[in-house]
Amino acid sequence: MGVLSKHHRFREAGQGANVNNVERFGEPVKSLFTSTKVFTLHHHIDITDDHEQIVYQANTKFPSIHDKTDITDAGGRHISHIERKLFTLHERHFVTMENGKSFELSNELWHLYKDVTNIEGLGWQLRGNIYGLNFEIYDKADNVIAVIGQKMFSMHDKYCIDIYQPEHEEILVTVLVTLQHMIRDRQASSSISFSSGSSN
Repeated sequence: MGVLSKHHRFREAGQGANVNNVERFGEPVKSLFTSTKVFTLHHHIDITDDHEQIVYQANTKFPSIHDKTDITDAGGRHISHIERKLFTLHERHFVTMENGKSFELSNELWHLYKDVTNIEGLGWQLRGNIYGLNFEIYDKADNVIAVIGQKMFSMHDKYCIDIYQPEHEEILVTVLVTLQHMIRDRQASSSISFSSGSSN
């Protein structure tokens, strides 16, 4: 049975695909779920399957001004490396896959309500908005590759991704982890701006 909310497309492992996703794109081929460990020195994300088995893990070096993150599979095989670029008008992250493929995620900071993040090097786009908690990834032919939903009010920063083109799974996992870092950075930036404004 599909998840009934058309607005927030997050679902837990074991639940049916979101009804809005199914109506628009059909049943996903595969779904994965993330949970971030809190109160640790390292930023750590577990990516699990529908049976809550870990299939990938992401670890960020701490401290790291470039937010250097490495993703491995459950067997320890290196999948990809992510780094944040500093001092730019765009939120920009560089990604290098283990097979040598590289790409960038670039997002203009002032597009707060309807984000379009270009995935340069792949010709893909990540569309959605942080406040709606939903995102869609499209290829250069404008076909949906995956749909991402974020859980509201979660201590563990949970996401799910419904995958429609499973041949891109490792890239999609990397994009999902990068998106989580971009959202976390924006939330931290907003908190700093709010604090500065309140103190004036």
